[in-house]
Amino acid sequence: MPVAEFNIGTLKYDWEDPRVADFRDNLDRVYDIARRCPGYVWHMENEDMEAAQLEAGGPLGGNPRTASTLSVWADVDSFRHFVFQTVHKQFYDRKAEWYDLDQQGTRLVMWWVAEGHIPTVGEAMERFHHLENHGNTDHAFGWDHVRP
Repeated sequence: MPVAEFNIGTLKYDWEDPRVADFRDNLDRVYDIARRCPGYVWHMENEDMEAAQLEAGGPLGGNPRTASTLSVWADVDSFRHFVFQTVHKQFYDRKAEWYDLDQQGTRLVMWWVAEGHIPTVGEAMERFHHLENHGNTDHAFGWDHVRP
């Protein structure tokens, strides 16, 4: 069954800061790998995501240090493979360099979607808040809800 995923965090430093350069400068590389992975369906492109992140009063709050991704995968196993079995894992393992993990709380939510459904940022934030407020349910969940 197709799954949507949304992850969000606040960077420790501005996007232009040299301490974020390795993260920032490899986004296109990581997205290119995602596009080639079996099970990849769609992701919100950088320009659209940046506009959503910066929208004052929008669902993501307009913080210029926000970093987020919204994508759809054919199934959880395809998404899991991308996250943990590709070059993405090298950047995932370095997340503490770019994010203050003690201050972040929930950072990822997944939910089942109908075939062909493209989620919105508003939908993603609703699922994100549902997970924060209610824990894992079939409506919104994290990795520990879908163990292999």
